[in-house]
Amino acid sequence: MGDLDLRKIRYFIAVAQHLNFGRAAQALHIAQPVLTRQIRALEDDLGVQLFIRDQRRTELTPAGRQLLADAPALIELASGVRLRVGRAARGRRSFVVGFMPGLIVTGPVRALSDAHPDLDVGVLRTGWDDQVVVLLDGRADVGYIRLPTDQRGLRVEPLFTEDRFVILPVGHLLAGKDEVSIADLANEHLLQDPDAVPEWRDIATELRNRHAHREYPTLRTVEEKLEHVAGGRGIVILPASTAAFYRRPDVVQARVTDISVNQVCLAWQAGRRSRLISEFVALAHEHGAVGQSLDT
Repeated sequence: MGDLDLRKIRYFIAVAQHLNFGRAAQALHIAQPVLTRQIRALEDDLGVQLFIRDQRRTELTPAGRQLLADAPALIELASGVRLRVGRAARGRRSFVVGFMPGLIVTGPVRALSDAHPDLDVGVLRTGWDDQVVVLLDGRADVGYIRLPTDQRGLRVEPLFTEDRFVILPVGHLLAGKDEVSIADLANEHLLQDPDAVPEWRDIATELRNRHAHREYPTLRTVEEKLEHVAGGRGIVILPASTAAFYRRPDVVQARVTDISVNQVCLAWQAGRRSRLISEFVALAHEHGAVGQSLDT
């Protein structure tokens, strides 16, 4: 088996996405015969067949589907290497910590900075969509992530768990309750990916809620979600620290009693060997990442 060529991997991704060599070649701005040769060379490198082609269609083989699942992470890892090498070439060392909304990571960040006065220690606010991406592409060296998420290419260290709270508009029938069950929410419109709240998804499907399999709106930030909740367009379910951090007068919150807790973890690229990462992991356990208390 030959070494993987990232250019060939990028060509493969284009063909796998289009399932048409002609359209993929146009998107890549190369001639179709060149693309065909590159894909055949990649298949030779791997010793497998990636596509099944006939006059009517192009399909991925099982090996092709596996490569498509893994390939984006390979590209992101390579980007991360380039980014870190570029930082090193500019002189002063840096270390970036990603963190999800609601988490306060000042303690371990300050401790690392105090221990290394010559190190620029920065923070990067992430979201559900990019909490892993920033680790793979090198924008962050280590990150506080919330599960569930794709853990491929990462080492993951559990830190703590949090209860989850539903956020409702102030005029909602459930407003004023301290606790609710998932059954109480089964007929609501969830403004986030139902797979992130499988308990809601399953009971909503069972009750044939018209929202159960409806495409949810693309709301990338907590602020956007809360604007929609306040406007009466639906509900969201958030970890305790996020719900507390984003309090506002036009929404209320209640603990959901019968769904799984949210797991907060520390994560970094699996292949990296860095004393700074090991040191930060120890500091994270020592100082913790504090979530805003719902009682404050």
